[in-house]
Amino acid sequence: MRRIPILMYHQVTPTPAAGFAKYTVTPKAFAAQMRWLAITGRTPITMTTLVQARLASQGWPSRPVVITFDDGFRDCVEFALPVLQRHRFIAVFYLVAGLMGRTSRWMASAAGLRFPLVDWTAARSIQDAGMECGAHSVTHPPLATCSAARGREELVASRRILEDRLGREVLDFAYPYGSVTPGVRTMAAEAGYRSACTGEKRLATDEDDLLLLPRVPVYGGESLLDFAWRLRTAERPGQWVRRKLRRGGHA
Repeated sequence: MRRIPILMYHQVTPTPAAGFAKYTVTPKAFAAQMRWLAITGRTPITMTTLVQARLASQGWPSRPVVITFDDGFRDCVEFALPVLQRHRFIAVFYLVAGLMGRTSRWMASAAGLRFPLVDWTAARSIQDAGMECGAHSVTHPPLATCSAARGREELVASRRILEDRLGREVLDFAYPYGSVTPGVRTMAAEAGYRSACTGEKRLATDEDDLLLLPRVPVYGGESLLDFAWRLRTAERPGQWVRRKLRRGGHA
């Protein structure tokens, strides 16, 4: 069974906010992680390549990895995109279609934070740099708790808005907060998405439902060793060892 890490990033900035530090990687750490991917011969691919390889039952490139960014924070374009370009890497940016050029207002009540989001000009520059843009809903709600009508609108309208403004087909989705139910998954399929990422933390395999893909979270403050281990197991070394011991396996 083939396995592939789909890396999940959120914010990349030199000034992590206290309430979001766990999900914030500094530019220095991000550069080191991308350098590690290059040194170890990893081949970044887009969701298009992943889906095509799955549907055609073809082999993936050597040591593949998918690099994804949720939410469309403006700092990621400033600090992460140049690093990706330097290594000639490709990535997927999941954008909140109804808040482009505004702020992450969904974070205000829980974390008291609002970060600037990319505008349409920046989104087009992401595409021009060879990256893919996917949908991340219209307003970033937890879809599992939405009414069916609202959930369907968040899925359908986000794709429509992005395609109208970016001039390209948008077929990939990331569930906000990783919030998904069987009903939400069905609505994603009906909205025309070919892939969708969840919040489940593990390596993806060629047996996974393409609309329920797991990812490997990349957290702020972790070491390069942690990152390298996550690429292999989706866990930090200590987590992996403890899980093996609980199951009576051998670490």
